[in-house]
Amino acid sequence: MATGTALLTGANSSLALLTVKHPLQNYPTYHLVLTVRNTSPSDPNTMSLRTIISEFPSSSTSIYALDLSSIAAVEAFASAIVTKIKDGTLPPLKTIICNAYAWSITTGLKHSQDGYELSLAVNHIAHFSLVLRLLGSFALSPTKGRIIFLGSDSHYPDRSQLAQFPPGIPDDLEELSKPGQDKKGEEVGRGFQRYGNSKLVIVMMMYELNRQLLLDEKLKNIHVIAIDPGALPASRAMSKDVPKAWQYGVGFVAVRLQPLLKYFIPALRLLKKAGADLAEISVSEKYENERCYYTCLKKDESSTESQDKEKQERVWVKSLEWARIGKGGTVLKNSFE
Repeated sequence: MATGTALLTGANSSLALLTVKHPLQNYPTYHLVLTVRNTSPSDPNTMSLRTIISEFPSSSTSIYALDLSSIAAVEAFASAIVTKIKDGTLPPLKTIICNAYAWSITTGLKHSQDGYELSLAVNHIAHFSLVLRLLGSFALSPTKGRIIFLGSDSHYPDRSQLAQFPPGIPDDLEELSKPGQDKKGEEVGRGFQRYGNSKLVIVMMMYELNRQLLLDEKLKNIHVIAIDPGALPASRAMSKDVPKAWQYGVGFVAVRLQPLLKYFIPALRLLKKAGADLAEISVSEKYENERCYYTCLKKDESSTESQDKEKQERVWVKSLEWARIGKGGTVLKNSFE
């Protein structure tokens, strides 16, 4: 019988498929709430997810459609989950894994349904909204809750080999959500920079949300962790909307030479290992007291800018505005007092 719910977004992604399999094998007391953009049986990625679940016929899982490019869709989904937990249809939350992502590299600047830059909208704003709206649905006595954000080496100004322009928080935060059009020839570089900016914001919010939760006597047992799962050359992310050089250099050469390259580029990871790591940090008791940044399963220092408290506070306030969260939108009240 399931005793707690683990919610995973982007559950049919390359990384998530292996993340899902790990708790099904090793933590069967969890009910897995798995969100995907397309629940249709004809979607090959969702079919892969259903195939994995079918290997564990006694498991407790449910799949939901969720469009993270729409704030209204996120709010409606969160409301439905709150209701299901209240009426006992689902067990209380134990963990939320904010795995889903979006980027636009070769296709230029894209926007969400709400007019926000797509990487920021999906990677940060949607997950920020989802998490804050579900805080009251965690089981916190005597257990602890966990929120997992997905980091990336792209949030550092000098670590990613793919970066042409460093990420950074502008003075005018609106430039993050509504940047100007790319200059000709800069589409790839700016696209990856926008992705890096979204990851920078995510890491900053890991720190700020932890601070906010610790100030709330009822919610202080919820812990927030950000983890960079490492470079995943076999990910489907490298199969579309990226330059041919990336597809060949990362998606082809790196995959085939990974057994050798891992000695020179330790960040290269097999999907199976990265998925197991993400599952472990999300549900294992070993990590229940952590509130920090990880690269794989090793504690790491996030970028200097991500640790700037003044910028964290500014981005937090702006994120509440972007996600349209007021006093009635979350049980976390400190930001509205």
